[in-house]
Amino acid sequence: MLDREGYRPNVGIILCNARNEVFWGKRIREHSWQFPQGGIKRGETPEQAMYRELHEEIGLLPEHVLVLGRTKDWLRYDVPTHWVRREWRGSYRGQKQIWFLLRLVGRDCDVSLRACDHPEFDAWRWNSYWVSLDAVIEFKRRVYEQALNELARFLNADARRAQRAAAQFRSPPPTGLPGKE
Repeated sequence: MLDREGYRPNVGIILCNARNEVFWGKRIREHSWQFPQGGIKRGETPEQAMYRELHEEIGLLPEHVLVLGRTKDWLRYDVPTHWVRREWRGSYRGQKQIWFLLRLVGRDCDVSLRACDHPEFDAWRWNSYWVSLDAVIEFKRRVYEQALNELARFLNADARRAQRAAAQFRSPPPTGLPGKE
C-alpha cells in the first residue's frame, strides 16, 4: 500500500529501558543495527501496527510497555533505487513513518527475537539514547535523528514525573495527625 507520492506507511519504535537506553536490533545476516519498524496494514491504525510489529519483531506484548509519545507528523526517507525491488521501481520512493517512544515496563527476558516465523533480528542490545547512528544504514539516519530529537521531550517529561512521584513518596507525613504530635 503506497500513498500518492510513492511512500509506504510505516511505524518506527524507540523502546527505552529504565536507564533510558534504547533497544537496537541487528538485522539478520547484516552488520547494520536498527530500531524495530514495519508497515501499516490496510485498516490498521499506526498504534495497532506498532503493537503488532512490537510483538512480531521482539516478542513484546502491550502489557510489557508504556507509550510515552509519538511523532506529530509522518517522517519520510527515500530508499536508494538499488535497494528497491524491480517490480516496484518507478512507483515506490520509500517509507513514511509515525514513530513511537515506549518505556519497557517488563523485563529484558520478555524480549524474544523468535516470536514469529520470519525473524528480522539475530541480536539485540541496549544503547545510549544519543548513540552515534553510524551503525544505521545511511539512508535511514536522518529520520532516526529526527525521531530521536522529537521524542526526547517525552523521555524528559517521563523522568520528571518519576522524580516528582519519588519525592512525594519520600516526603514526611503531614503534621497534626492523631499520634503525630
